[in-house]
Amino acid sequence: MQKTKWTTMHTNRSKIIALDWPNISNSLHQNGFVLIPRLLVKEQCEQLKRSYHQEGQYRKTVIMERHRFGLGEYKYFNYPLPSLIEEIRTTIYPYLAPIANTWFKALHLDQQFPLSHAELLAQCHDHNQKQATALLLKYGEGGYNTLHQDLYGTVYFPLQLVLFLTEPEEDFSGGEFVLMEQIPRAQSKAIVLTPRKGDALIFTTNFRPIKGAKGYYRANMKHGVSEVHQGERYTLGIIFHDAIS
Repeated sequence: MQKTKWTTMHTNRSKIIALDWPNISNSLHQNGFVLIPRLLVKEQCEQLKRSYHQEGQYRKTVIMERHRFGLGEYKYFNYPLPSLIEEIRTTIYPYLAPIANTWFKALHLDQQFPLSHAELLAQCHDHNQKQATALLLKYGEGGYNTLHQDLYGTVYFPLQLVLFLTEPEEDFSGGEFVLMEQIPRAQSKAIVLTPRKGDALIFTTNFRPIKGAKGYYRANMKHGVSEVHQGERYTLGIIFHDAIS
């Protein structure tokens, strides 16, 4: 099967650099997530969708029902990653590392993340985490993803990214993105989002700090996908740390 010729259009890097990072940072501090409209253009979304059926570039396929993760499937890319994904991941990471470091400092956690993505991956490799974690997810009618966290090993980065490759109410219905925030000694809070095709969502992988009367406390967060009523829903997940398996 012919491999995809990846189109970055030389715009993703400049587009990412030009984003309003102070406001993005503030939203992540306040909410634990931020939605960035139209990070990908239509052609890039279609390119990624088509690549789902090109088996040579994936290291693993997961049928979610077999593991009770939900209903649907996803495929982990192998290294080297497609240029489009690699460009997005390495360009965004340096903007997120200071946010992650602020969170860990606020929660008095004795860890600080390097400012370059290559250094983070070196830390992963020192802990035998060497497998790529970028993945494409596909849901058909009735598909869903249970609430979870993408940790993959001892070394994990506390923020991740998902890019939406299909248009709600056009390519599919239902299939909302769900965040669940668990606040200590309180009821959990559900956040339901309906991003459009090409949008990017940055959100917490595991937890975020919330300021209380006696300083910051830790609010755990999980994410998932509600049931797809009809059509097909595709997304690209970008996790910044590598996996053991």
